[in-house]
Amino acid sequence: MAGGFFKVECPDCENEQVVFGKASSEVACAVCGTTLARPTGGEAEFTGEVVETVEAR
Repeated sequence: MAGGFFKVECPDCENEQVVFGKASSEVACAVCGTTLARPTGGEAEFTGEVVETVEAR
């Protein structure tokens, strides 16, 4: 099953960034460096708020 892409808002600087739903490595905010997503072996755990689903499969 393929994963989707999500727009996640950074809890610190409010930057919105597109993140893969099954990220295999930590994803950091491009502006401030805060971790936005952590891998869990399946779906990633998002630390920021998911604003919208960009692409779902």
